[in-house]
Amino acid sequence: MRITVSSAVLLALAIPVPAFAQTDPARTTVQALDDGLIAIMKAKGTVRSRSTAIGPIIDRAFDLPLMTRLAVGPAWTTTPPADQQALVAAFRRMTISQYATNFDSWSGERFAIAPQIETRGGDKLVRTTLTTPGKADIPISYRLRASGGAWKIIDVFYRNSISQIATRRSDFAAVLAKGGAKALVTHLDALAAKGDF
Repeated sequence: MRITVSSAVLLALAIPVPAFAQTDPARTTVQALDDGLIAIMKAKGTVRSRSTAIGPIIDRAFDLPLMTRLAVGPAWTTTPPADQQALVAAFRRMTISQYATNFDSWSGERFAIAPQIETRGGDKLVRTTLTTPGKADIPISYRLRASGGAWKIIDVFYRNSISQIATRRSDFAAVLAKGGAKALVTHLDALAAKGDF
């Protein structure tokens, strides 16, 4: 059988591209976060300047409203909408401060993303490793969920152990029980101000 150039092109277009040849959108989200963290480490500067730089990247990478709701837990459904908005804003401030505080200087750190993206129900799990010369590697996994046409992080597993959301929920429950949503907003703002994570 003789294949002309035009028919060869048509045949090539008809062959599906293997899944591994395409970049998984969940991986793209985590890669953008990793790149942003390396950038603020290299830039050094103050916590404020790093917060300003990483804030928009956090907003794109994380589903902060869902993370806030999951961290608050069952109390969310009885929380007035205005207090819900205040909680999301405070959770955002805390998250940005956390990353700006913890990723403060660069000593050759790099992130490596595992090639295999795992599927967990409707979510995806992206495993990464933070490598610092002369120190033990730190595995960090991210759970992502489709939201508004993009894959966004909804939980973080530091050293592949218990979820950050589960830890926050335990911490938040005691504050909510004592003083409700307004007390939790104050608590989150205090954490953000101290950079104590």
